[in-house]
Amino acid sequence: QVHLKESGGGQVQSGDPLRLSCAASGRTFTIAAMAWFRQVPGKEREFVAALTWENGRSIYDDSVRGRFIITGEGAKMTVYLGMNILRPGDTAVYFCAAATSSITSIGDPRSYEYWGQGTQVTGSS
Repeated sequence: QVHLKESGGGQVQSGDPLRLSCAASGRTFTIAAMAWFRQVPGKEREFVAALTWENGRSIYDDSVRGRFIITGEGAKMTVYLGMNILRPGDTAVYFCAAATSSITSIGDPRSYEYWGQGTQVTGSS
């Protein structure tokens, strides 16, 4: 079993930075990749960014590429989402996710077995 706990959400003015953290615990040696998704009421959960632990590869959705950056600390089994140039359209609940096997569809939430409880991010104009 893997447990994920997000932190760092809040409300910021558009353009201000924010950093989310996700700490994994439990059978962390089984984790192959960790990712961030986000969701607004009435919409499906959407992919934001992912990091594969094996080779440190990072993948981004086009909507955040160049503005957000995903990094990780293997020793702490923690992944971060640096959110620069936050926009009102980025307002959502952000979820951390972990997968324990190689992923063929890294942007598909069904590829991830474990999820955090989510943290609210609000970008105000």
